[in-house]
Amino acid sequence: MADLNEWFFPRGSLARDGWESVVDQRLAGWARTGIHVAQLSGGRLELPAADVERLVVPLSGTFTVEHDGRSTPLGGRSSVFDGPTDVLYVGAGRDLGIAGTGRVAVAQAPTSVRKPSRYLSGDDVQIELRGTGRDTRQIHNLGWPGALDTAALLVCEVITPAGNWSSHPAHKHDESLPGEETQLEEIYYFEVAPTRGSGAPADADAFASFATYSSRAGEIETRAIVRSGDIALVPHGYHGPAAAAPEYDLYYLNVMAGAGPGRAWLFTDDPRQAWIRARWSEDVPDPRLPYRAPEASG
Repeated sequence: MADLNEWFFPRGSLARDGWESVVDQRLAGWARTGIHVAQLSGGRLELPAADVERLVVPLSGTFTVEHDGRSTPLGGRSSVFDGPTDVLYVGAGRDLGIAGTGRVAVAQAPTSVRKPSRYLSGDDVQIELRGTGRDTRQIHNLGWPGALDTAALLVCEVITPAGNWSSHPAHKHDESLPGEETQLEEIYYFEVAPTRGSGAPADADAFASFATYSSRAGEIETRAIVRSGDIALVPHGYHGPAAAAPEYDLYYLNVMAGAGPGRAWLFTDDPRQAWIRARWSEDVPDPRLPYRAPEASG
């Protein structure tokens, strides 16, 4: 029997080396993906050169990344709910330094393949609306085929507006089934905030929920209330839903990678829930989306 919430980590419980959260191969049972998260106030953090490719994702604020003998500014955003951000891919075998003010995440995957570093402007990030009705969510395809040429990394952001569900229907990608499913580890890094115009007080306890359950690839059970900064890992098993409370918007950064060649996100829905996806054609996308930065008032 799986231990309840064995793969769920509250904010700060994975702190190391000046980072608020670190997931990498030093975590027992974890091998293919990683993430570093930090809050900076004009300071600087470094990551050494290694057989690791990385994607720098500003969560809020602006940053400058030193890499490959040069500096790249990342415009960032005020909030993860303000649309896509500039990102920077730094190929394996290169060190990097990050300086600035705000919150930043660095997604990573181990690889011996050397790819050239590349900057991707937030204006060029593909925005996708997935699902309809209360299943509508907004996807930012940051480190995705067609957006960035990485060796193994698959990275996207998901915004789920208040009252909606995402990672739904529950699905899995824990077996290598050619043409049907790819075997991928997955990281969920969460942020939650009062929905726009809610009038919530400054001390509102924004939260959402997230679940996983076992598949034939392994046992897992997550039944978690999630808040900003929390992390859930999915080594195997069905995952979903991620459900936003009616008063709070939900964001998560997904980091995926696998052992197989190529980069493909092929998944299998829980057969008992697969009918839900077929119903999407009968409804329309949530008109609140896409979320972008609020227009400045004159």
